[in-house]
Formats: sequence, structure tokens, C-alpha cells
Amino acid sequence: MKKFDKERVLLAVAGPVIALAVAFVLSAIVLVASGKNPVEPFALMFEQAGYADVQVLIVNQASMYYIAALAVAIGFRMNLFNIGVDGQYQLGAMMAAIVGAHANLPAFLQVPLLLLTAVFTGAFWAGIAGFLKVTRGVSEVVATIMLNAIATSLIVYMWKPDVFGVKIGNNSTTGEMHESGWIPGIDLGAAGEIYGLVILAVLLGIGYWLTLNRTRFGFDLRASGASSSAAAASGVDPKRMVLTAMLLSGAIAALAGLPILLGDSHTYNLNFPTGIGFLGIGIALLGRNSPVGIVFAALLWAWLDKASPELDFHGYDKEIAVIMQGLIVLSVVVSYEAVREWGLRRQQRRVGAELAAGHVLGANNTTKEVAGR
Repeated sequence: MKKFDKERVLLAVAGPVIALAVAFVLSAIVLVASGKNPVEPFALMFEQAGYADVQVLIVNQASMYYIAALAVAIGFRMNLFNIGVDGQYQLGAMMAAIVGAHANLPAFLQVPLLLLTAVFTGAFWAGIAGFLKVTRGVSEVVATIMLNAIATSLIVYMWKPDVFGVKIGNNSTTGEMHESGWIPGIDLGAAGEIYGLVILAVLLGIGYWLTLNRTRFGFDLRASGASSSAAAASGVDPKRMVLTAMLLSGAIAALAGLPILLGDSHTYNLNFPTGIGFLGIGIALLGRNSPVGIVFAALLWAWLDKASPELDFHGYDKEIAVIMQGLIVLSVVVSYEAVREWGLRRQQRRVGAELAAGHVLGANNTTKEVAGR
């Protein structure tokens, strides 16, 4: 491997490693300050990761986190901060649940219908923010935050019994979906069942990598994110790329809830997971918007979620995992900036050394020419 390639790998790995190390140390300090053992909670959570049933829970949860993080990463690649992934995810899942409860087609038609329903819902919702940005210059951060609030209100409205809601006790639901839309999982016996749509997360990750690195659209997306003026000079329409990126980000975001919707709950109710879109931001940052990096970040987040309940049985607050997640996000921002500055300094020193070497070589050649005369 060339020296330059080694440095690139080092820079890519250094940020996440430093962020995780700092987060663990700070979490231990919090435990010490509260009079608790700073090591035992982590040992307990690592122990939980060895149980097959917890591993199934981690994989299932990570699949949803992974899809949400990919949606965020697409925006990041375009220098767009799509805060609205959570609203797009929830609205897409609810619309798919409503369609699944009222349409009853054969499975080979029902499942694609539900997937497309979620995709178009998420794309439409994110497209509103994209349209406002390219036509009125409205920040996508402000627009998506407001759209999250509107999405929540829409969901509450659609839960009304006279709209699409079905009351089951005190729980508001969209009614159970027809079985033709259910996707069977991978049965692991006593350990549980892995969602069938975990494969969707894998396919989306592969598609994300291929699109960004092997297509003209991916090149235009990365070029526009790096410099919109330079991209425009090369014939790329920045506004079109902004709108396209937001549409694509929203479409993928809406798929994040389908593994659990089609594989377990079969309805959208008050117990449906929320906040996954916001967690996707931290996961995408930790994974450096890389499809492989996001895999490890999603698994880490899912492990913290699913292993932390054990802490309650040993006198520790499970919220230590939430503290760790917050510290990881803060550490990521600081460590990545530090690593970036370090990389720039190394690059400047290398360029300076090469220029100095070239100057010396040129001077030696000139001396030889003079001596030869």
C-alpha cells in the first residue's frame, strides 16, 4: 500500500477511534462522579452481547438505524443537513401501514406496493424542503424541523377513528395489515427472529456505494457537495442536485421503519419506535458517511440500546447508554475536526518537503550544467 493510501486510511480510522475512546472515558468519569463503578456497567453490556437473543435484537435494531443513517449521509454528501429524517420515516411507515390495512393484493404485489408507498411519501415530504431551498433559499434545517412538527400533527390526525385510526384499548393504531404484506423473518429458534427486511438494509448499502462511486450522478453529487460553484462551472445544475438529493434522502428515510412494520408490529401505533431519524445523524457522523463505517456505528448504537436494560438489575441506570450516545456525537465533532487539522498540517509539511527537495535538485542540476561548461 502506498504511503498516501496508508495516511488516508489512518485519517479515516483515527476520528471514530478517538471519539469512542473519549466517550468511554467521559462516561466513566460520570459514573465515578455519581459514586458508581466506572468499569462494571460496560462489562455487563459487553456480556449481554454474547447472548443469541440480544444479538438478534441488536441486528434488527441496527437495520433500522442503518437505513436512517444512509438517508442522512446522502444529505451530508451534498452538504445538506436533513433534520427531517425522523418525520419522513414516521410518515412513510404510517402511510404504508394504512395502505397495508386497506389494500389486500397478492403478496408479490402487496409488498412492492407498501415499499413504494413509503418511498413516495418520504420523497414527497423531503421534497417540500428541497423545493423551498432551491426556489426561495429557505434553509433545509429550518424547513425540515418544521416539517417534523407538521408530520407529527398529521399522524395524530390520521389516528382519529373517523379518518384511518382504529382504537384498541387506549392505543391508537392504523389497524392490522393484511398478511399478504407481512414479510417473514429468519427464524433462529429460541434466539428469536431476524427481520426479513434486514436484507433491504444490505441492498441499500450496496446501492449507496455503487451510486456514489460508480455513477455519473454520484460524481455530480459529491462534486456539488464539495463546491457548488465548481460543479456549476463543469455543467452540473446545483439546484437540481439539491432537489434530487433531498428526494432521495427522504425516500430512503421512509424505508427505515419497514423492517419492524412488515416483520413484527404489522400496524402503526403509539408504541412504534420514534427518534430513529435523529439517531441516524449521530450514526452517519460516526460512520463518516461510509456504507461500511455506518454498519459498525449502527451496530454500536443498537448494542447500547439493547444491552443497557440489564444495568437496571445491577443498580445502574440504563440511561448511561444514552449519555454515551450523546458523548459519542460530541466527541465525533471534536475529534474529526482535530484529525482534519492534523491531516492538513501533515499534507502541508509533505508538500513543503517535496518543494524543498525539488528546489535542491534543481540547484544541483544547475551547478552541474555550469561546471560542464
